Amino acid sequence: MSEKHPVIAVTGSSGAGTTTVKNAFEHIFYREKINPLVIEGDSYHRYDRAAMKEAIAKFQAEGKNLSHFGPEANHFDILADTFKAYGDKGACKRRYYIHSEEEAVEHNARLGGTSYNPGEFTPWEDVNGETDVLFYEGLHGGAVDGDVNVANFVDLLVGVVPIVNLEWIQKIFRDNDQRGYSAEAIVDTILRRMDDYVHYITPQFSQTDINFQRVPTVDTSNPFIARDIPTPDESFIVIRFRNPEGVDFQYLQNMIPDSFMSRRNTIVVPGGKMGFAMELILAPKIHELIERKRKA
Repeated sequence: MSEKHPVIAVTGSSGAGTTTVKNAFEHIFYREKINPLVIEGDSYHRYDRAAMKEAIAKFQAEGKNLSHFGPEANHFDILADTFKAYGDKGACKRRYYIHSEEEAVEHNARLGGTSYNPGEFTPWEDVNGETDVLFYEGLHGGAVDGDVNVANFVDLLVGVVPIVNLEWIQKIFRDNDQRGYSAEAIVDTILRRMDDYVHYITPQFSQTDINFQRVPTVDTSNPFIARDIPTPDESFIVIRFRNPEGVDFQYLQNMIPDSFMSRRNTIVVPGGKMGFAMELILAPKIHELIERKRKA
């Protein structure tokens, strides 16, 4: 952890909705005139898209599972080293995973006319410019595997974790609608990831400083036949603070209508107020990190 070069990480599994938190942080960074170094979790995968398919087949032939949730498919050590390097020096290495044709065009132009394709990584590059914080969004901001503990180098760790049935519904709809995967292929992926999910995704949420958990108020008991994704207005957001001291819960309840305390460290807000609640809660945390940075 570092006072001079703070690291902020948003962690959550695939389809969990970490993008909503990322948007809240972007609004805060803009208002506070904070210049972040943005690190994408996908860039720490061990395999590109083609190599991952080959590796999955190889693991299956050996009677083993391989998923993007576990250490065999990721560079947890490089991610921890990246956070540590930034915390020590305010500089580190970064690369990008190219998701789409649009991103390929952008990075090829930025890299001087190279020919990288969707599903591939750009080269590692030194990032030495003046930035205020490192901001990570991905699967493993608080991952632990043996002697590798990514969370040790994070100053503010935020979890985004809907209840698991809702998470599956979101993944099923996203993979079917945006990526064209069949229902059978999506279910196979969920099952293949389950062991890694239990051992490397969920333990992170015991280390997060703040958790945002979306809980639907409609029946999601069978996510595999759901016809739509519950809307924010059909949900509550359960917000848990690891350390509730210093959190002005009375202020939050006054600012967010229909919110209530369910435990001494937990406040529940209407789903439609999720973004607003995030900005109310996260802005003071980021302000505190920046003030400590300036004093350091």
